Amino acid sequence: MKNLTFHKNFQLNGVSFTSEEELLSFSKTTSSSVFSFLSDWFNADDFVVVQTSGSTGKPKPIPLKKKHMVNSAKATGAFFDLKENTKALLCLSTDYIAGKMMLVRALTLGWRLDIVEAVSNPLEGTDKEVYDFSAMVPLQLQNSLEDLHKVKKLIVGGGVVSNDLIDEIQNLPTQVFATYGMTETITHIAVKKLNNYTSLRGGMMKESVDKEITSQMKFVRNDECYKALPNIQLSQDSRNCLVIDAPKVSTERIVTNDVVHLVSETEFEWLGRYDNVINSGGVKLHPEKIEEKLSKIITNRFFVIGIPDKGLGEKLVLIVEGVTSSAVEKSLKTEVKSLKKLSKYEIPKEIYFVDKFIETETKKIQRKKTLDLVGL
Repeated sequence: MKNLTFHKNFQLNGVSFTSEEELLSFSKTTSSSVFSFLSDWFNADDFVVVQTSGSTGKPKPIPLKKKHMVNSAKATGAFFDLKENTKALLCLSTDYIAGKMMLVRALTLGWRLDIVEAVSNPLEGTDKEVYDFSAMVPLQLQNSLEDLHKVKKLIVGGGVVSNDLIDEIQNLPTQVFATYGMTETITHIAVKKLNNYTSLRGGMMKESVDKEITSQMKFVRNDECYKALPNIQLSQDSRNCLVIDAPKVSTERIVTNDVVHLVSETEFEWLGRYDNVINSGGVKLHPEKIEEKLSKIITNRFFVIGIPDKGLGEKLVLIVEGVTSSAVEKSLKTEVKSLKKLSKYEIPKEIYFVDKFIETETKKIQRKKTLDLVGL
């Protein structure tokens, strides 16, 4: 992409720039990763090579067109109404697409971007009063609840946000959104609001409501659907997996392995990964939906998975992180069996414990590799 420039209002860590060379020189003092990406961004190629996260397979490099990345940045800006001079915080690794795209949005839209280390509690040391926009993974959101008032709008990706965490963010002023996307779609192509649900006590949550009272409330989710960004059309294949037509961010139609309930051409409910679906005695089980129900009673990290079984073909088992006693294991088995939200097919046949889950570099759980630790 020749003659690529950046918005005149763009700032990085409070500094403005008059040329690409000046920005590149400054970025060396910020981080080697930021400098490396900006060097690629400003070179003569019309694409950049990015690395997939490896959560659903072996990490691999893929080329993304710069014009598609610019289009994605503009779509995010339009959807969230983030104009020039938006104050934004980058607290994700710029080795991966989510962090890179925060840079591209800032460059394209003229944001004032601050970069901090990609730690688990990135807001703790920030001295700015309020950021207009930021992006985090669920672990960062969980560890930033006390400081979340410093961000007006937050997108969360890279993993599922638990029901308990969703309940915890209801009385916070920050607008929090879950994102759906992948490296191939240049981060998110759809978003879902995660807070400001209606409480069973009636009405919308108010900032002034006492935290102690709101922590006792249960909330009615008024929208389970992801809504597509502009110029995105959705459909399904024969497996009920999501198919994405997004000509402004991809030259090819993207066929995913995500099983969805398609509400319209621009809305869907995510059910789980096709490659995670468990066929147990002819009944198809979606682990992600079962995990959503189990999250009410299990505080440790966990997941459910299918293992070979003579009678059922596959049987559902529960893997929990952390060493525990036989008494705790027995108690957990009792709680799981008595959980009313679970159908009889969704009750795990066995529970196993491992010391530490195997993760990708972006902290996503590698289910099959972790299962190997159990020795099944």
